Amino acid sequence: MLRLFGDPIREQERITMSENKKRPGHIHSIRVRMTVIFSLVLIVALAACMLANMFFLERYYIKNKMEALKETYQYLNEASAEDAMSGDAFITKLNTICEVDNVSLFVMGSDGHAKLTTVRDSAELQRELYEYVLGVEPDKKTIWEQTDNYTMSLSGGEARGGYLKITGTLDKGELFLIRTAVEPLRESVMLANKFLLEVGIFVLLIGAVAIQFLSRRISEPILELAKLSERMTELDFNVKFSGGKDEEIVFLGNHMNQLSEKLEKTISELKTANNELQRDIEQKEKRDQMRKEFLSNVSHELKTPIALVQGYAEGLKECINDDAESRDFYCEVIMDEADKMNKMVKKLLTLNQLEFGNEVITMERFDLTELIRGVINSSAILLNQNEITLDFAQQEPLYAWADEFKVEEVVTNYLSNAIHHAEGEKRIDISCVQKGDKVRVSVFNTGNPIPEEDVDNIWIKFYKVDKARTREYGGSGIGLSIVKAIMDSFHQQCGVINHEDGVEFWMELSTK
Repeated sequence: MLRLFGDPIREQERITMSENKKRPGHIHSIRVRMTVIFSLVLIVALAACMLANMFFLERYYIKNKMEALKETYQYLNEASAEDAMSGDAFITKLNTICEVDNVSLFVMGSDGHAKLTTVRDSAELQRELYEYVLGVEPDKKTIWEQTDNYTMSLSGGEARGGYLKITGTLDKGELFLIRTAVEPLRESVMLANKFLLEVGIFVLLIGAVAIQFLSRRISEPILELAKLSERMTELDFNVKFSGGKDEEIVFLGNHMNQLSEKLEKTISELKTANNELQRDIEQKEKRDQMRKEFLSNVSHELKTPIALVQGYAEGLKECINDDAESRDFYCEVIMDEADKMNKMVKKLLTLNQLEFGNEVITMERFDLTELIRGVINSSAILLNQNEITLDFAQQEPLYAWADEFKVEEVVTNYLSNAIHHAEGEKRIDISCVQKGDKVRVSVFNTGNPIPEEDVDNIWIKFYKVDKARTREYGGSGIGLSIVKAIMDSFHQQCGVINHEDGVEFWMELSTK
């Protein structure tokens, strides 16, 4: 499969490398674009300010002047209504207002004489007030606002300068005139735009330098992220993002680090899963091989007793020996071999049910000490025949949770195996050691240790370390396989330990 996709992969790698070579240029172009964009923004902002000055500054200026005149009129009207125009406090505040807003006013009483003025030479103001009363004001004026009490007008024009004034009648009948000078706005606007342009150019130059610095500061973390992504495409997850001071860049970098870690973890899991799959394939192949070996072993194990039974049965049929003793011997051989075959078939059926989960497991609490002593008593004849000394020191009841009958089968297999392999001192030691909520049952027999190359294989069906000896006592190589299957059904552990003077088989059971 790799060969089929080799060329496209190499082509993709070539394209990726080509793109990687272009990245610095791209980063440089990002800096240039950022500089150009920010400069254009500054230029547009400067132009917008100049246009706003040209088209809106005049009206804004006039509006502010109008508001100042209205506030002065309201304050004057309130004072007239309260007869407070002659008070010192009123005069002081009025002078302050007029100075701040550059306002001049003239109030004429109902008798035609001046009542209040804020200028030394009030003749011009009085004349303009008379023109208003007589309706002989100059035609060249612009009326901005007109109410029942006053008229607001601009004389001389907005751009050429003049006066913005309010003329009218107070609530108590006094005639008044309030005016403020309007500067030549066109000249002011041009001067302001010139100043704004000069300042804007200076700001633009300073801004270009600042933008270069900021763009570099922004692009460098981006470049680091690009290099990080490049290393990630090469399945190199050791490099982590560490630069950047902006929260967004740091946030992105941290997520890139998390992505790198997750990708590394995912690839590790995929490799693990691939290894597991490979192992499963190997296990399947191994099971297939074991199945073939199983059939071969079964046929081989049954071949010998069947041949013996057939041979001795033919001998009986043909009356090779007519004496009763020979016939009895022939019959005993046939019965012995038939018994061996019967036991082996039963063990195979038991093992098959355990391996395929068809065997019912009944978990119950039982006295493990009593069970072991029962198995020992059942094996007393074999122990005496083989002149074996057995030691089991446990006296107190020891309760465990499991299937009692299957535990009995495990102990029986362990003890039977120990009896047939005991040598030297011919001693068997059975012990129970409790650790926490577990109890370990060990069956030790003196004799030769199991070869290390055979330790892992003794649990396999029909596997025999010493085939001649196994045949001698009628072993089939199934007993330990049954032990392993039973312990697996309990979800408990079992094993074997070699010692200098013998072999120890053990199993663990739960006490709670």
